[in-house]
Amino acid sequence: MSFGSFDRGGAQNHTNAEINMVPLIDVMLVLLVIFLITAPLLTHSISVQLPQASAQPVENEKKSLDLAVTPEGLLFLDNEPVELEDLTAVLKPFSLETPQPEIRIRADQETRYEVLAQVMSRAKASGLTRLGFVTRPDATASSALAETTTP
Repeated sequence: MSFGSFDRGGAQNHTNAEINMVPLIDVMLVLLVIFLITAPLLTHSISVQLPQASAQPVENEKKSLDLAVTPEGLLFLDNEPVELEDLTAVLKPFSLETPQPEIRIRADQETRYEVLAQVMSRAKASGLTRLGFVTRPDATASSALAETTTP
Protein backbone atom coordinates (compact mmCIF):
# COMPACT_ATOMS: atom_id res chain seq x y z
CA MET A 1 0.00 0.00 0.00
CA SER A 2 1.35 3.33 -0.89
CA PHE A 3 0.43 6.52 0.80
CA GLY A 4 0.95 9.87 -0.78
CA SER A 5 1.96 13.00 0.98
CA PHE A 6 0.05 16.25 1.03
CA ASP A 7 3.30 18.11 0.98
CA ARG A 8 3.67 20.45 -1.88
CA GLY A 9 7.36 19.81 -2.03
CA GLY A 10 6.75 16.84 -4.25
CA ALA A 11 10.38 15.88 -4.33
CA GLN A 12 10.06 13.22 -1.62
CA ASN A 13 7.55 10.74 -3.02
CA HIS A 14 8.28 7.36 -1.43
CA THR A 15 6.16 4.43 -0.29
CA ASN A 16 5.53 3.51 3.34
CA ALA A 17 6.77 -0.06 3.85
CA GLU A 18 5.48 -0.53 7.41
CA ILE A 19 2.84 -3.17 8.16
CA ASN A 20 -0.26 -1.79 9.83
CA MET A 21 -0.67 -4.04 12.91
CA VAL A 22 -3.98 -2.66 14.22
CA PRO A 23 -6.26 -4.69 11.90
CA LEU A 24 -4.24 -7.87 12.63
CA ILE A 25 -4.59 -7.35 16.38
CA ASP A 26 -8.34 -6.74 15.99
CA VAL A 27 -8.76 -10.00 14.07
CA MET A 28 -6.70 -11.86 16.65
CA LEU A 29 -8.81 -10.54 19.54
CA VAL A 30 -12.06 -11.44 17.73
CA LEU A 31 -10.77 -14.99 17.18
CA LEU A 32 -9.72 -15.22 20.81
CA VAL A 33 -13.19 -14.22 21.99
CA ILE A 34 -14.80 -16.72 19.63
CA PHE A 35 -12.56 -19.54 20.91
CA LEU A 36 -13.21 -18.60 24.54
CA ILE A 37 -16.95 -18.78 23.97
CA THR A 38 -17.02 -21.97 21.89
CA ALA A 39 -14.39 -24.04 23.77
CA PRO A 40 -16.64 -24.94 26.72
CA LEU A 41 -19.37 -25.98 24.29
CA LEU A 42 -17.07 -28.46 22.55
CA THR A 43 -16.58 -30.67 25.60
CA HIS A 44 -18.87 -33.65 25.32
CA SER A 45 -19.98 -35.38 28.47
CA ILE A 46 -21.37 -38.85 28.34
CA SER A 47 -24.02 -39.65 30.88
CA VAL A 48 -23.32 -43.02 32.49
CA GLN A 49 -25.35 -44.59 35.27
CA LEU A 50 -22.80 -46.13 37.62
CA PRO A 51 -23.77 -49.26 39.57
CA GLN A 52 -24.26 -49.01 43.31
CA ALA A 53 -22.30 -51.38 45.55
CA SER A 54 -22.58 -51.91 49.26
CA ALA A 55 -19.11 -53.30 49.92
CA GLN A 56 -17.16 -52.33 52.98
CA PRO A 57 -13.65 -50.96 52.40
CA VAL A 58 -10.88 -53.41 53.18
CA GLU A 59 -8.76 -52.25 56.06
CA ASN A 60 -5.28 -53.68 55.98
CA GLU A 61 -3.54 -53.11 59.26
CA LYS A 62 0.17 -53.17 58.81
CA LYS A 63 1.69 -54.99 61.70
CA SER A 64 5.13 -54.07 62.86
CA LEU A 65 7.51 -55.51 65.40
CA ASP A 66 9.52 -53.17 67.62
CA LEU A 67 12.98 -54.45 68.38
CA ALA A 68 14.90 -52.35 70.90
CA VAL A 69 18.67 -52.75 71.26
CA THR A 70 20.38 -51.30 74.34
CA PRO A 71 24.02 -50.14 74.45
CA GLU A 72 24.86 -53.31 76.40
CA GLY A 73 23.49 -55.46 73.55
CA LEU A 74 20.25 -56.53 75.26
CA LEU A 75 17.32 -57.12 72.90
CA PHE A 76 13.64 -56.44 73.57
CA LEU A 77 11.01 -57.58 71.05
CA ASP A 78 7.79 -55.64 71.74
CA ASN A 79 9.08 -54.90 75.28
CA GLU A 80 9.80 -58.60 75.97
CA PRO A 81 13.47 -59.58 76.53
CA VAL A 82 14.97 -61.83 73.85
CA GLU A 83 18.41 -63.42 73.65
CA LEU A 84 20.41 -62.78 70.47
CA GLU A 85 20.88 -66.52 69.95
CA ASP A 86 17.10 -67.11 70.11
CA LEU A 87 16.17 -64.20 67.81
CA THR A 88 15.96 -66.29 64.61
CA ALA A 89 13.61 -68.81 66.24
CA VAL A 90 11.46 -66.07 67.77
CA LEU A 91 11.11 -64.19 64.45
CA LYS A 92 10.47 -67.31 62.30
CA PRO A 93 6.66 -67.50 62.99
CA PHE A 94 6.28 -63.84 61.97
CA SER A 95 7.87 -64.54 58.57
CA LEU A 96 5.02 -66.95 57.74
CA GLU A 97 2.35 -64.23 58.15
CA THR A 98 0.82 -62.56 55.11
CA PRO A 99 1.70 -59.72 54.76
CA GLN A 100 4.94 -59.92 56.60
CA PRO A 101 5.33 -57.47 59.46
CA GLU A 102 8.05 -54.86 59.39
CA ILE A 103 10.77 -55.00 62.00
CA ARG A 104 11.46 -51.54 63.41
CA ILE A 105 14.83 -51.43 65.13
CA ARG A 106 15.26 -48.85 67.88
CA ALA A 107 18.94 -48.87 68.75
CA ASP A 108 20.76 -46.61 71.16
CA GLN A 109 23.37 -44.40 69.55
CA GLU A 110 26.00 -46.09 71.72
CA THR A 111 25.08 -49.59 70.46
CA ARG A 112 27.91 -51.36 68.67
CA TYR A 113 27.50 -51.85 64.94
CA GLU A 114 28.45 -55.51 65.37
CA VAL A 115 25.31 -56.14 67.43
CA LEU A 116 23.11 -54.40 64.85
CA ALA A 117 24.69 -56.41 62.04
CA GLN A 118 23.97 -59.65 63.91
CA VAL A 119 20.36 -58.58 64.53
CA MET A 120 19.85 -57.79 60.84
CA SER A 121 21.51 -61.07 59.82
CA ARG A 122 19.29 -63.12 62.12
CA ALA A 123 16.17 -61.28 60.94
CA LYS A 124 17.05 -62.17 57.36
CA ALA A 125 17.80 -65.77 58.35
CA SER A 126 14.33 -66.02 59.89
CA GLY A 127 12.78 -65.09 56.53
CA LEU A 128 11.72 -61.52 57.28
CA THR A 129 12.43 -59.07 54.46
CA ARG A 130 11.07 -55.74 55.72
CA LEU A 131 13.39 -53.87 58.07
CA GLY A 132 13.40 -50.27 59.26
CA PHE A 133 15.23 -48.07 61.74
CA VAL A 134 13.53 -45.70 64.16
CA THR A 135 15.37 -42.41 64.56
CA ARG A 136 14.73 -39.17 66.36
CA PRO A 137 14.75 -35.94 64.32
CA ASP A 138 17.81 -33.78 64.76
CA ALA A 139 17.04 -30.87 67.12
CA THR A 140 19.12 -28.40 65.09
CA ALA A 141 17.49 -29.44 61.81
CA SER A 142 13.98 -29.27 63.26
CA SER A 143 14.64 -25.84 64.82
CA ALA A 144 16.05 -24.57 61.52
CA LEU A 145 12.99 -25.92 59.74
CA ALA A 146 10.71 -24.23 62.29
CA GLU A 147 12.54 -20.92 61.79
CA THR A 148 12.10 -21.07 58.01
CA THR A 149 8.42 -21.96 58.18
CA THR A 150 7.47 -19.39 60.82
CA PRO A 151 6.00 -16.19 59.30
